[in-house]
Amino acid sequence: MDLTVKPTQVTSITKRAIKAERPIFLWGAPGIGKSDIIAQITESLGNSLMIDMRLALMEPTDLRGYPFRNPETNQMEWAPPADLPTEEQAEMYDFIILFMDELNSAPPSVQAAAYQLILNGRIGQYVLPKNVRIVAAGNRDTDRGVTYRMPAPLANRFRHINMAVDFSDWSTWALRNQIHPDVVGYLSYAKQDLFDFDPKTSSQAFASPRSWSFVSEILNVPEFDTADVYEQKAEIAGAVGEGMAGKFIEHRRIAGKLPNPEDIMDGLVKKLNDSIAKEMSAKYSLVVSLTYEINQMYLENGTKGDFKKKFNNVVKFSYDNFEPEMVVLFFKTILTDYQIKFNVRQDLEKDVYKVFSERYTKYIV
Repeated sequence: MDLTVKPTQVTSITKRAIKAERPIFLWGAPGIGKSDIIAQITESLGNSLMIDMRLALMEPTDLRGYPFRNPETNQMEWAPPADLPTEEQAEMYDFIILFMDELNSAPPSVQAAAYQLILNGRIGQYVLPKNVRIVAAGNRDTDRGVTYRMPAPLANRFRHINMAVDFSDWSTWALRNQIHPDVVGYLSYAKQDLFDFDPKTSSQAFASPRSWSFVSEILNVPEFDTADVYEQKAEIAGAVGEGMAGKFIEHRRIAGKLPNPEDIMDGLVKKLNDSIAKEMSAKYSLVVSLTYEINQMYLENGTKGDFKKKFNNVVKFSYDNFEPEMVVLFFKTILTDYQIKFNVRQDLEKDVYKVFSERYTKYIV
């Protein structure tokens, strides 16, 4: 499985597999967002439900159900587990995604039970509804996790997709989900630090899309900023590792010197001071903060009031203080990811639009 695909490609491939009614197995390192991708795919399908089954935590009876004696027939029958999709659910949804996570971490006895369900669409007396689609996921044998080799007949029932981390895909997701500006800013500069997993090391914490989301959650707790630096570093190291935490804390120290985004929007700050102007990662943080502020203002009032004036102030500030790739990131996030209804030709001031058309149109429009 040397051929890898990025998350957006996983989405396209999985949707086609669902329509073709074929099971798909998503392989990838821990923490890269496999289960999140499947949840997002399910949501994008519209009237659909995802049932998440962590097979590594199950016993065979959790899939087969429990035997009982039918008093009317005096025969043994099977009570199906409540976790499996029901006919009632099947009538409510167009698709049900039965997500078998950690399938290859499940003991062979559980894999054998899953094989019956995947191969025949039934196990014991239980039958899968026709609109159920099976998607499985697991870590690779080299990922320092507990795995069991899947039997060849079971493996052969799946289409196998190997997912890799892609910064561009992650950045789009992070901006749409309001991941903390310092996290997005730091990683926009140090893209290689998004994922730093070495299966040969014994470190329990490592950088991954999932663990950077943990860092974002930590930063959003107000009390974090009042803790001493050592305590902050220890808390972040618990998510992404000590080395990465040290670099990130230094980034935050510098980013703390940035001006308030609202002052830029109000036109009170027009130029970064010299001590911060050369700090690329900090400036990326400021770009992200400005996109969040603009988006929030738009969500509250649309383009009413002084929205256009503040937007122009931000754009003029961007021209004078940000590198071209940062200005492109700002416009793409605002116009494409957030889909803010702002007509750059009509709503930008004449001199501001002139610069935009000369420098950036080819990258954005």
